[in-house]
Amino acid sequence: LNSDEAPDVLEYNKGNATAGLLASQGLLMPLDDAVAEYGWDEQLAPALQTTARYDENGIMGSGNWYGVPTYGEFVMVYYNEDMFAEHGIEIPTSQEEFEQVLVDFTEAGVTPLAEAAAEYPLGQLWYQLALTRADREWVDAYQLYTDEVDWQGEEITYATETIKDWTDAGYISSDATGLTAEDAGTAFINGEYPIFYSGSWWYGRFGAEITDFEWSTFLYPGADMSPGSAGNMWVIPERAQNPELAQEFIDITMRPEIQAIMGNNGGVPVDADPADITDEKSAELIEHFNTLNERDGIAFYPDWPTPTFYDELNAGLQELLNGTLSPEEVQEQLGQQYQDGVDDIVG
Repeated sequence: LNSDEAPDVLEYNKGNATAGLLASQGLLMPLDDAVAEYGWDEQLAPALQTTARYDENGIMGSGNWYGVPTYGEFVMVYYNEDMFAEHGIEIPTSQEEFEQVLVDFTEAGVTPLAEAAAEYPLGQLWYQLALTRADREWVDAYQLYTDEVDWQGEEITYATETIKDWTDAGYISSDATGLTAEDAGTAFINGEYPIFYSGSWWYGRFGAEITDFEWSTFLYPGADMSPGSAGNMWVIPERAQNPELAQEFIDITMRPEIQAIMGNNGGVPVDADPADITDEKSAELIEHFNTLNERDGIAFYPDWPTPTFYDELNAGLQELLNGTLSPEEVQEQLGQQYQDGVDDIVG
């Protein structure tokens, strides 16, 4: 990027450690004028704009526009319709009803949740549980460092204690400590579990590989927010030779007809007209995403605040499932690791 060979446009990852770092080093071109000219800000929900803007320190959420995302991603509940029907279980509409679903399956001898603690699924479920007790102010404090995060507060305490309770009750297998996301996902594909809480990136694969049962999805009940974000972004390097042409290219990808193509092929476009989505499964996926955006419900991911927190969160939750640390000890450990990482970033 810091050469005459820089491309005119580049797809790049979002976040403080990626696009934010390049922006702070002067390697990306500010796009504020182009955003105003093409009206991209009117096509992107507020939470999706967060990952497109960075301040002088490369921290997302404010400052200049440095990227334009064309698609999104989010986490939801996948469920096996046949298993729900077999056991006479209805789709839950609240946190209490969701827990009753877990009870009902467990009492029928079925472990309800396909989980993995060696990688992201369990961390995202932990964060979702915190979001059932959180608001946007808490999310901004956790993700954008706008305030201190109370690691013994209601949000995190509820999440950590609930994961422990669910494991003790058999809703989550203790074997999940050594399982990967692939293990959990393929177990759901094979019909071994009725519920898998994970991201929209599994949607297309499930559609292609699940042939033995019917499946569907719903947003996590009892929460206005879910883990998720804008996808990777188009960025223009500061040393691009044809930045105006790059802007025209970005605008093509934001047009309704292109957004519709993405939406009808398993993607999650940021600005698709629902009337243009003809594929039934794709329409369901996009409806969920639009619902989250309409209620400002995109809450990013639990590991985003620091470069090392993904591994630290997974390790802490593994110890929680193993019983080697209590919920309070896990929170204390994660809180210190989180704060050390934030201090390294903001000083």
